[in-house]
Amino acid sequence: MAPRIVVFGASGYTGRLVVASLLARGVDPVLAGRSAASLQPLAAPNGLTYRTADATDPSTVRALVGAGDVLVSTVGPFSRYGYAAAAAAADAGAHYVDSTGEVDFVQQLQEQFSDRAAANGATMVPAFGYDYVPGVLAGALAAQAAGTPGGYLRIGYFALGSLRRGISGGTRATLAEALTRPTAVYRSGSLFTRRMGSASYEFRVQDRRRQAFLAMGTEVLFLPGTYPVLAAVEVYNGWFPALARVAGPLTRAASALQRLPGGRKALARAASLRGLPGGGPDERERSRSGSYTVANLSDSRGYTAVEVRLQGPNVYTLTGELLAEAAVALRDGHAGASGVQGPVGAFGLEGLTALSARAGLRVLSTGSRR
Repeated sequence: MAPRIVVFGASGYTGRLVVASLLARGVDPVLAGRSAASLQPLAAPNGLTYRTADATDPSTVRALVGAGDVLVSTVGPFSRYGYAAAAAAADAGAHYVDSTGEVDFVQQLQEQFSDRAAANGATMVPAFGYDYVPGVLAGALAAQAAGTPGGYLRIGYFALGSLRRGISGGTRATLAEALTRPTAVYRSGSLFTRRMGSASYEFRVQDRRRQAFLAMGTEVLFLPGTYPVLAAVEVYNGWFPALARVAGPLTRAASALQRLPGGRKALARAASLRGLPGGGPDERERSRSGSYTVANLSDSRGYTAVEVRLQGPNVYTLTGELLAEAAVALRDGHAGASGVQGPVGAFGLEGLTALSARAGLRVLSTGSRR
């Protein structure tokens, strides 16, 4: 039997985008999720197969995939619902790719499943969406171009156009939860935790200076091992310039609030605000914005040595396209290594660059700014 691509969480917002991207590539995925009533209307128009599975019942998730299949997981929050899918893939020898933006979840996958997946010939590539493929790609290109040790890499994520009406409920929930979580930075061989928003940095975006605040990113986990020239790696978020200016006080307040009676419930209510119809922006709304990523690599004197800029479609559109491209690449045997891998480890820099281009992510510039 030919390997299958199974989209777990297919009726959710990100899952539907992945399914649409796969169909546009001539791939008929198997749809999987908790509710047959939600899956059947999605499957019927294209004659797709669907299966029911519940992340809280691991045995149902294990039944979804076999050796050589690809499991695309979009079921979050991943720290609560993601482990069943990861375990199922590792145990079955199925390849795995997900849409998580939760760095601590990725670290847990590395610790718990990498050896098991490698032993079974499976490649697991977590966080393969707008978070954080563009930053990994831009950072890798910058590190390769620099070539000399001691580089200080700062990666910034930005939106082109307005996102005020174009944020999904899942993104808002992730951002609200992240306000109270520490973020990781890489320094001279080790990971250190800092409060989210405790630092800011200005990047050049389309010939303008835009401020971004310190945020979470899997770049700190995956880039230093591949590019030992890097002495430091930090990730910044600049989606909303006004938020970047108040991120520090906001995260301090959120941390204080969660320690008060009822504080955790208040933050949870903020995280569960209803999103747009269907869970996120529709195609028309997504067409009004784009994504932009900058990797700034400074030398030991603090001067910018290399700057890489990438531009792509709307952040959600890009996530769906990237996950679809990764799933096809894994199905077709184009992974370069087994176990839990970052984007470069899974596909190589050349392969990742080509895959990203097919997903609509363009490299605008790569080079020295000396």
